[in-house]
Amino acid sequence: MNTTKVKRRVGKYELGRTIGEGTFAKVKFARNIETGEPVAIKILDKEKVLKHKLVEQIKREIATMKLIKHPHVVRIYEVMGSKTKVFIVLEFVTGGELLDKIINHGRMREDEARRYFQQLINAVDYCHSRGVYHRDLKPENLLLDAYGNLKVSDFGLSALSRQVRDDGLLHTACGTPNYVAPEVLNDRGYDGATADLWSCGVILFVLLAGYLPFEDSNLMTLYNKISAAEFSCPSWLSFDAMKLLSRILDPNPVTRITIPEILKNDWFKKGYKPPVFEEKYDANLDDVDAVFKDSEEHHVKEKEEQPTSMNAFELISMSKGLDLGNLFDVEQEFKRETRFTATCPANEIISKIEEAAKPLGFDVQKKNYKMKLENIKAGRKGNLKVATEIFQVAPSLHMVEVRKAKGDTLEFHKFYKNLSNSLKEPENSSLNLLIRTSILVQSVPLSWDSVGLVNILALSLGDLPFYGDKTAVSPESPDG
Repeated sequence: MNTTKVKRRVGKYELGRTIGEGTFAKVKFARNIETGEPVAIKILDKEKVLKHKLVEQIKREIATMKLIKHPHVVRIYEVMGSKTKVFIVLEFVTGGELLDKIINHGRMREDEARRYFQQLINAVDYCHSRGVYHRDLKPENLLLDAYGNLKVSDFGLSALSRQVRDDGLLHTACGTPNYVAPEVLNDRGYDGATADLWSCGVILFVLLAGYLPFEDSNLMTLYNKISAAEFSCPSWLSFDAMKLLSRILDPNPVTRITIPEILKNDWFKKGYKPPVFEEKYDANLDDVDAVFKDSEEHHVKEKEEQPTSMNAFELISMSKGLDLGNLFDVEQEFKRETRFTATCPANEIISKIEEAAKPLGFDVQKKNYKMKLENIKAGRKGNLKVATEIFQVAPSLHMVEVRKAKGDTLEFHKFYKNLSNSLKEPENSSLNLLIRTSILVQSVPLSWDSVGLVNILALSLGDLPFYGDKTAVSPESPDG
């Protein structure tokens, strides 16, 4: 049972669970052992980067992004390299994806959609002014912080998803093309700024309508719809919103509205308050150059530490700060990685996961209390791959972590709902006791010390035992 874990360290960061995967990279949760600050670390295979001749492009864009400190852009803190890997240390954003909000709650009111769109345009405009383009804007790359504000991820890392051919123009091998501009699909070379703006328009449409403007099961038909900008707005949209969408989703990049024009648009300007922030004019860029140097003196040290017990407080730290509700609440917002709890034995959980997965066409691989599930039938973005892991919080309580490793986010949500429903908890379960406890914990001021937290947990949980060391750690502690 996974009450122990092997801690892996890279430089001053202790690596935790995997929170995302892609063709070129894997993203892991990590903690700065000097400050205790949570971060996300994107791990790239150096060989793949070298093979695709992306080194100079990545170095240039990462160097630029290190200079950017914008409230609506996920920050890059530093870059490290080992003999085989590149580690990009990023700001850890706790609020999940904007896509999850749309899936759970449907279309937004115009004022809410406008607020997110304003934040998106502000972030995109700022990065464009510094010569950095995204080229893969979609709701999955739009995260929310703890206060519900937008954070754009993967800015400056777009070289990983495209190639520069002999003609010197940008060419993209895109997956699902729903958010991609017509000129990108035509593969004749394009301007990064106007292509990003088209994607912003598709995102705005999704926020306002709750569905995609361009959708078809036949790929060629979909391409034709995008190339002709063949879409219609729902009747509930205001005239001004429709007019703005038609200007952004102009298939001709030359006549497409520009960001300066959007900033003057009446619909956009309503309630607009540009963020005030301190700009960053200098940053240490030595690490960017050092990453791809062959000399071992520039390589970061990777090492594994001895296994340590995983107690309840470490499980809590995997959630949003001390927000137990997000760890144990069965009604939580869906994510590419999500969790639920179950009171049945671990072997029974594994059996139920198999029972839920196999009728849906998933091939199941098991090792200890980890499972890898792969849908034999290809979906919208290829084969959906799901990874699960079971942790024991107490003798009668297990946490099941479910993560999308590859494939379409919408298909993952559908699979997760089927899976979690088959393991749904009764009203009088330990789960509901923990949910009640989470409400108490969330009401504790952050200035409270760890003893106060322990007392609340002890009063609420009674005789429900924790696994591992019961010694609590304060939020400031490197091990917290």
